[in-house]
Amino acid sequence: MNHTAEKLQANYDVFLSYIDKYITEPRTTQLKKLYTDHAERIMIMPAASTDHHHNAWPGGYVDHVMRVIDCALELKTLWIKMGAAINYTEEELVFAAINHDLGKMGTEEAEQYLPNDSEWHRKNLGKIYKYNSANPFMPVPDRSLFLLQQRGIVVSFNEYLGIKLHDGLYDEGNKPYYISHSKDSKLKTNLPILLHHADHMASRIEYEMWASNEEPVTPSAPKKTRKANIPTNMTESQKDDLTNIFNTLFK
Repeated sequence: MNHTAEKLQANYDVFLSYIDKYITEPRTTQLKKLYTDHAERIMIMPAASTDHHHNAWPGGYVDHVMRVIDCALELKTLWIKMGAAINYTEEELVFAAINHDLGKMGTEEAEQYLPNDSEWHRKNLGKIYKYNSANPFMPVPDRSLFLLQQRGIVVSFNEYLGIKLHDGLYDEGNKPYYISHSKDSKLKTNLPILLHHADHMASRIEYEMWASNEEPVTPSAPKKTRKANIPTNMTESQKDDLTNIFNTLFK
């Protein structure tokens, strides 16, 4: 996917409009300051490093986050229709969706995704980007929460769980939250479950969009009936004997 500079800017502007629409002060100003301080980086960030994951292209991050927000809001409507408890606010849902992958930005000082300078890895493994080894390791949800607290942005309990647990059971560390054998330890908010579903939906859609741009899979041609390759210098009797042997073996 190749976006023009104008398209990257337009997507970024729409992204910021979600903050204006759904987030209340003082967090509106705080979040916009964080994102505008790193506007260029946020605008051209990918959402993943490998092409067959999701949105591993310049501008892929903003595109992914906006899709997650839209999926989350649509899923909330479905959950209401089906009778699920809405035990979180719309601001909490959108705040968690906006910032769930913020950790992919890296640190305040250094970006996390760098263009891969290995042509072999790009061509053979689809690793379009590589991780910045200068940044200390931290899982994406943890870094997202760290960056928010670094800016003094208050995160509610529901938002904290939504961001921390958005990878669902893909993250082993989330098991105690999702797999409970006691009613007292079950999640008391549906926000993390809904946000995981929204993220999973968005990622799957983005994978399918990427796959559709691949060369179409060509069905295997029907197998041709094998025929005996009979030398022309044989007698008719020898040809008949060889044909009978071939037919016995291959038909």
